[in-house]
Amino acid sequence: MRAFSYERPASIEAAAQAAAGMDGAKFIAGGTNLLDLMKLEIERPTHLIDVNRLGLDRIEATPEGGLRIGALVRNTDLAADERVRRDYALLSRALLAGASGRVRRDYALQSRALLAGASGQLRNRATTAGNLLQRTRCPYFYDTNQPCNKRQPGSGCSALAGFSRPLAVVGVSDACIASHPSDMAVAMRALDAVVETVRADGTTRSIPIADLHRLPGDTPHIEHVLEQGELITAVILPKPAGGKQIYRKVRDRASYAFALVSVGAVVQPDGTGCVAIGGIAPKPWRKEAADAELPNGAKAAAAKLLEGARPTDDNAFKLTLVERALSAVLSEARG
Repeated sequence: MRAFSYERPASIEAAAQAAAGMDGAKFIAGGTNLLDLMKLEIERPTHLIDVNRLGLDRIEATPEGGLRIGALVRNTDLAADERVRRDYALLSRALLAGASGRVRRDYALQSRALLAGASGQLRNRATTAGNLLQRTRCPYFYDTNQPCNKRQPGSGCSALAGFSRPLAVVGVSDACIASHPSDMAVAMRALDAVVETVRADGTTRSIPIADLHRLPGDTPHIEHVLEQGELITAVILPKPAGGKQIYRKVRDRASYAFALVSVGAVVQPDGTGCVAIGGIAPKPWRKEAADAELPNGAKAAAAKLLEGARPTDDNAFKLTLVERALSAVLSEARG
């Protein structure tokens, strides 16, 4: 780990200004991803800005009937919140995904589910904003002896001709096939969340989560639309839409593993709804055309979700796995 300077600003505006005014500055909260990357010298911030004491750790009702989730709400607290469990079960289930990909309804049994996703220690530290912005777990991104355009722009993508089993099949480019690792982001995408931010000049903006993450194109190292110094302050969930909310996660092992394919869905009694997929793209993957096909079954919806797919020999199985996981979700929704 390289040397860095550190500060703890007294306000949100001061934090944004500090980050914008210094090259190489990074915000730090839980540090569950950033610190690991710093130890490997993949991330090399020259200055860390601690935002833990800025009062962004509350969950509040909005006037429209939704929820405003502070950027620093810890994953454990978010999953356990009574309002989240009642009205946004998809989100709670994504954060506490059990071995079958579903959280048990009896909250007393969720201690087992905790071990099946991240560890309790990680979940107690990881924050809402940090979860959305966590970086890929592509093995070549983490191996500093291998070329990686996301880590070192222009160096090449080792995954294209290498081990690509856990990586993306849609939304990819010739420069990168890394997948996004967040379970929570998949649920947020299905729930039509909106991300609130503050810029260095004090202005705010609201970013639909559909627009937060960028596809790799020729610049895979640019992963989101946030400006230098722009700080996420909250995530807004709209008024609950009703229907049945389901999260299913398929992975290589039952505990402490990222998704090969995950499905977050909200399905109404008439079969309409929406679906977001994780593990297959550089961002949570959702298409309106696929949502429109849900009443026609998993095969039709999966065909729309996977249009333009570019799998490798190693991960072509994900095309079938998406359809089967979605079929299981729709079957569960029908009871």
